[in-house]
Amino acid sequence: MSPQVVLDPPFRNSVDKHRHEDLIHLFDQVFSKSENTRLIRGDREPVYLPASSKCNYHQVVFAHGYFASALHEIAHWCVAGSARRLLEDFGYWYKPDGRTRSEQALFEQVEVVPQAFEWILSVAAGFSFRISADNLSGEATDNAAFITKVHEEVQRRLVTGLPKRLGKFVAVLQEYYQQEKVLCSSRFLLKNL
Repeated sequence: MSPQVVLDPPFRNSVDKHRHEDLIHLFDQVFSKSENTRLIRGDREPVYLPASSKCNYHQVVFAHGYFASALHEIAHWCVAGSARRLLEDFGYWYKPDGRTRSEQALFEQVEVVPQAFEWILSVAAGFSFRISADNLSGEATDNAAFITKVHEEVQRRLVTGLPKRLGKFVAVLQEYYQQEKVLCSSRFLLKNL
């Protein structure tokens, strides 16, 4: 079902097509009231901040105005259940770049679903997607299995259906960026990564 949101017309200029300001506007139109959650451009590492005495709404904070970072953080928010959305960074462990092989394996294990959701959001927005192992200065690992798991998760979600918040935002992105309304497996090919 399509959300009841009136969207501004999409940008026609390809230079301005994927602006983080548009994502902020769209996200806030859809979720600021219903979920008391806002998308925020941050100047540091991304973080999720639940409402508190300092701020009366939840904040999905993405890094440095990067469109891809915003999509990734929205994906994490779409994965998190109601209890996790009451915890800073959804209560997850995170070790930054420089992980050992075993730490990287743990990272990849919890990143499969968020990266699958990010890929779906990217396609809905007509935006290029790259799977990220996010460990440039860590021990070298072969992330082929991780890439395969992310792809399999996307394919599984296309069959079983998208969770409510993800599906709602996908529909908004498809409309705003004038993308195909049907997500089909042919739009998610490993060779395109």
